[in-house]
Amino acid sequence: MGVKTYQIDRIWEDLKQIGISIKIEHTIFSLPFIFIGMVVAAGGWFGWKFLLLGVIAGFSARTFGMMVNRLVDREIDRLNPRTATRPTANGLVSVWEMVGIIGISGVIFIVTTYFANPLAFKLSFPILGILAGYSFTKRFTPFSHLFLGIALGLAPIAGAILVTGTVPPWSVFLGFGVMFWVAGFDVLYSIQDIRFDQQEGLFSIPALVGTEGALLFSRLFHLLALLFWGWFTFFARLGIWGWAGVGVVALILIWEQKLVAQDFQNIPRAFFDLNALLGMVYFGFIVLNYL
Repeated sequence: MGVKTYQIDRIWEDLKQIGISIKIEHTIFSLPFIFIGMVVAAGGWFGWKFLLLGVIAGFSARTFGMMVNRLVDREIDRLNPRTATRPTANGLVSVWEMVGIIGISGVIFIVTTYFANPLAFKLSFPILGILAGYSFTKRFTPFSHLFLGIALGLAPIAGAILVTGTVPPWSVFLGFGVMFWVAGFDVLYSIQDIRFDQQEGLFSIPALVGTEGALLFSRLFHLLALLFWGWFTFFARLGIWGWAGVGVVALILIWEQKLVAQDFQNIPRAFFDLNALLGMVYFGFIVLNYL
């Protein structure tokens, strides 16, 4: 009994450390936009089948991308005081465990798209390639933030593809909006590592242009996000609720920018709380549009 209890506790602890590593709760950044793509593609409720497929695809794709990032960056994370306690950096999650999770989550994503439609299945392979490729970009370009944006910007396009088996033009505008939104808040988040990146020769916009320049880049990216979401609203022929959603999202982004500009200690709050709020609020307004 004692041995079994120990084994169960060990498995539970391993799962807990893996959950901490991939930050499952941060899937809330991309999942609302997957659902926005699905709702607009279906013109409302898209059905239980696509709800299940969307959730599984969203979680598996993000787990794949995040664990590739943790695997590739494990040596860098050990050197950075901010990330040294990550389970993937301090050895609580082994390299083989990371490789296993990458393989399992990648297969789950591909199988999920297979049950959606042929286009989703064909695109699942390059999508995983893009998700994996982002992790290497900080080694050669300061615009790695935009590559992260591309990875998450695929989410709403993928949502539309799941439902329709096509790439509606409005979904591209929605995806570009997500790309610049993500790039904007990732620039803010990277301000925390500006000295470390400069010392280790890593590339980021803050390391290249300093904190004031990073704030300007972040604001520019967020302005572009709002412009693309406005075009999405127009081309998707959304009503007053769609435009109201863009307006409220703009207020949240202004709030985020002000919080960070006032004190860089607010970066974690701005990154996690406000961006999670933004996705859920925007999704809520899109749902209201169809109700």
